[in-house]
Amino acid sequence: MNFLKAISMDHVNMNVKNLTQSVEFYKNLFGFEIRKADNSPNKLDAPSQIIGNDSIKLCLYEDPQMSTSGGIAHFGFHVANFDQIMDKCKELNVEVLYGGPVEFEKSRSVYIKDPSGYDIELSEVSGGGL
Repeated sequence: MNFLKAISMDHVNMNVKNLTQSVEFYKNLFGFEIRKADNSPNKLDAPSQIIGNDSIKLCLYEDPQMSTSGGIAHFGFHVANFDQIMDKCKELNVEVLYGGPVEFEKSRSVYIKDPSGYDIELSEVSGGGL
């Protein structure tokens, strides 16, 4: 399977509404693998998994009552194969915001939503070229 190649960011800890659904979303879109799974209650009393690749880790904690309001506005991944984003999102029925790529002075970005409602910016140039 051809994945989007997210290549930079360290990690984000985040609550998700449905752990299984979120893991599948990131696995299917970016090829992220489970790095550590803990489906027993932890110090946060929630099943959790750490997923990602060699450059990026997402620490996911299941909280069916979570809300994205007042939290992260969006987080971004620099994507090496930027020109494949629209086709991959269409293939996986991933919601693309703003009608497609948004043009900036030194880069383009595509904004999508994950299953919990988080906005994700997929950028052509790391940091928008800043």
